[in-house]
Amino acid sequence: MWVPDSVLHIGAEATATAGSWMGLSAVLKKREPRAYRHPSLDRKLTRQRLSAEARILARLQGIGFPSPALLDIDAEGGWMLLSRIEGRPLYEALMDRAAGLEAVRAFGALIRRLHEADVAHGDLTTHNVMIDEAGELTLIDFGLARIAPEIEQLGLDLQVLNECLTASHYTLEGAVDIMLEGYRAADAGASPTAAEVVERFDAIRGRVRYHA
Repeated sequence: MWVPDSVLHIGAEATATAGSWMGLSAVLKKREPRAYRHPSLDRKLTRQRLSAEARILARLQGIGFPSPALLDIDAEGGWMLLSRIEGRPLYEALMDRAAGLEAVRAFGALIRRLHEADVAHGDLTTHNVMIDEAGELTLIDFGLARIAPEIEQLGLDLQVLNECLTASHYTLEGAVDIMLEGYRAADAGASPTAAEVVERFDAIRGRVRYHA
């Protein structure tokens, strides 16, 4: 039985509520209807996105990747139940200096592990990774993730994090380079390689600078 406690986050795509499920600490993630869409189209898109997120979470659980466990899902109802991750967002830990560049390096390594699992996250910011008291990182919020991404999408993952680090954590000198060091160091040889993804990221970053 689901017992709600408090709202954690109201986002553009979904609302996350903390509570308990059969005695376990859990989070209910519910996608809200979009009034501007036809109801039948909205329901179809919600089913597709929840099903895709569930497949990704199942894949990551299967390889022991640090991410929330899927506890229950109702694609028709537009919700899923996930295990609650202890800790707080890396964003907060970096802002109050409880974490530093080593956590950023570890985040880069974690991203490489995700990419070698053939998954692109789609929204890699320091808000979407949790850090616990031991400094361990857990990636959350796979609502925009996709399986079997093209190299462009892997490069875009790094670009999103680059923009986050340079805008929100600009006082951390060299944070982007440290993140990339962690990403390269975690390369286990999957294709595309870390070097190839970083090369694509550099190309994307160059395009962004040019158009800016």
